Amino acid sequence: MERFGFVGLPNAGKSSLYNALAGGGALAAPYAFATTDPNVGVAKVFDGRLDALAAMSASKNVVPASVQFTDIGGLVEGASKGEGLGNRFLAGIREVDAVVYVLRAFADADVPGPTDPLEHLRVLEIELTLADLETVENQVDKRRKAAKGDKSLLDEVAALEAAQVALAEGTPIYRSDLAPKVRELLGPYFLLTNKPVLAIVNVDEDSIERVDEVVAPVQAELGDRAEVIGACIQLEAEAAQLDPDERREMLDGLGLGEGALPRFVRAAYHQLGLRTFFTTGEKETRAWTFRAGSKAPQAAGRIHTDFERGFIRAEVIHWDELLELGSWAKAREVGKLRVEGKDYEVQDGDVLEIRFNV
Repeated sequence: MERFGFVGLPNAGKSSLYNALAGGGALAAPYAFATTDPNVGVAKVFDGRLDALAAMSASKNVVPASVQFTDIGGLVEGASKGEGLGNRFLAGIREVDAVVYVLRAFADADVPGPTDPLEHLRVLEIELTLADLETVENQVDKRRKAAKGDKSLLDEVAALEAAQVALAEGTPIYRSDLAPKVRELLGPYFLLTNKPVLAIVNVDEDSIERVDEVVAPVQAELGDRAEVIGACIQLEAEAAQLDPDERREMLDGLGLGEGALPRFVRAAYHQLGLRTFFTTGEKETRAWTFRAGSKAPQAAGRIHTDFERGFIRAEVIHWDELLELGSWAKAREVGKLRVEGKDYEVQDGDVLEIRFNV
């Protein structure tokens, strides 16, 4: 399961975000390092398509896609040199697939620290960039020596050298102009700033109506390098404790619609290049996660390895077309089911029925 790590200064709202997604379990306290060991939870990926298909099929069981998330302890200025939780903190980030910056944008007399989300972003990026620079500097000479006897390592050395230049200039890898192939060559070094990034700007309840205004400077700073979402995390955490009807009523009453959490999880999910296909029937409707660009056998393997090993073909229809027709049987009757082979690239929103033989 893909993992997202919440990164932020102390008291930025990471533990509250964890609680909002997991329904509680993490200590959220107004002092630094309330979280010393990472909390790990699982969030469902909210998807209206799944519910619509389940209703159509009158499914007894409905299983959404999910992602794992980790609430990592607060980072402080100097973390790259061992301040605060230091290396313990940085090790927690290395283990995740994508990073979520939690940026505080509210004032509270009981909560110390800056209230400007851009200042939070500055500190986070400086510390992660410095840690990556140290990693690259420790590796580049070793790889240069190794490349003298193994020319296949030259591209990797060039990638490390390019990363060293960017990092020395204070530019995180994800904000650099390094080509995707170069970034891929850096993969084995688990650089902290070479991961996909999402930013969530945490506002207070009084700022909900002008959340776009608060978020705008962060969006302008990050441009197309990261997706930015604004939310009152404390409010979302409180709403998450309610049953679905009460939660909907609370969020509607505040003019928040479905709330920020479904948007956040969907954005995080897509940031990793994850997509969803569905299977549906009376017994179960389920959302399955696959990587964008996967061929039909690889997607089928997400259901069971036998499905990939013995893949013959897949019957395919897009979810909205199936919904319009009203049933799988009707889609087959009117000839709307496509038969696709091993070279078919599965699309987000496809509904599949796999034929296999082992």
